[in-house]
Amino acid sequence: MSNTFGHLFRVTTFGESHGAAIGCVVDGCPAGLEFDLDFIQSELDRRRPGQSSIVTQRKESDIVQVLSGVFEGRTTGTPIALVIPNEDQRSRDYDHLATAFRPSHADYTWQAKFGHRDYRGGGRSSARETAARVAAGALAKLLLRSQGVEIQAFVSQVGPLELKKDYTELDLTLTETNDIRCPDPLLAGKMIALIKKIRKEGDTIGGVVTGVVRGCPPGLGEPVFDKLHADLGKAMLSINAAKGFEYGSGFAGVKMKGSEHNDLFNVEGLGLRVDETRSTLNPKLSTISNYSGGIQGGISNGMDIYFRVAFKPVATIMRDQETLNVEGETVTLKGKGRHDPCVVPRAVPIVEAMAALVLADHFLRMKSNQLV
Repeated sequence: MSNTFGHLFRVTTFGESHGAAIGCVVDGCPAGLEFDLDFIQSELDRRRPGQSSIVTQRKESDIVQVLSGVFEGRTTGTPIALVIPNEDQRSRDYDHLATAFRPSHADYTWQAKFGHRDYRGGGRSSARETAARVAAGALAKLLLRSQGVEIQAFVSQVGPLELKKDYTELDLTLTETNDIRCPDPLLAGKMIALIKKIRKEGDTIGGVVTGVVRGCPPGLGEPVFDKLHADLGKAMLSINAAKGFEYGSGFAGVKMKGSEHNDLFNVEGLGLRVDETRSTLNPKLSTISNYSGGIQGGISNGMDIYFRVAFKPVATIMRDQETLNVEGETVTLKGKGRHDPCVVPRAVPIVEAMAALVLADHFLRMKSNQLV
């Protein structure tokens, strides 16, 4: 089983939904980075369950503990171990799943692959595992912030309710002012009302999270297999319930002509930087448009990176469903437990964390490719 993500900035997560704890080990974080535990905790607070009426009511404080890799407020360059205890497991809520497979869950596929599974809340396939990613991603954010890179995500769609404005037209400081994390207060109210309605019906609904990266320098990403957008796609699609990823113009770009889609350079940005060792194009070129989404040839070009991640409706619903058990018999599955009616409010910090892990890793890889 692959539990490690990244090449130079490497993260290994561990733990299950109903185990004693979850956590991560971050290896490859440079020494000397200022370690802000309060910031890491604040990121976990954004993801934690029970934070509003439109998310799961499981009560977890998600207080992170630092076991290694930090001394006198700075990273030491050694592995950083972060642990988050589980506090509010109700394993009895899942006893009925010991032999039954939930529709559209990982129950059957895990049983087929491993021959043995932890049915308590889905075990390691539970979205509970993403808390460890958020902790690691917060550390990656600290590294990126030291280089002037900022990442922000927000909810841009819930069911049919879609934010039509471009992210450049929005005040993203409003994202955290409402429970749904949508920067349009009027649409946010409608989204919240829809989720509450769906929840009362015992059902769930999907949505979209948009991510924006500002201040990313040109040069991040590899030109062949580890293209920056490919790694971002892999990262986002590794998140529970993620069903789609697009960056830049995405699928809408197929409606355009090349003459419309090409991102022309700003002429005033052209120039040469000459030093004793080499002559290169000015590394701060910009483009008039940004249909490329800040990435060309798999490498960042210095413009904003923006992308969208689609999340399906949560598979667990509070309605009776017919399913099959391990014997192949038809059984009636009753919805139990505490679950999100819509994942996108809590997915926002997860999307940011995974983007940060990708960018931190590629930042270190870029540094390793250059002599100066």
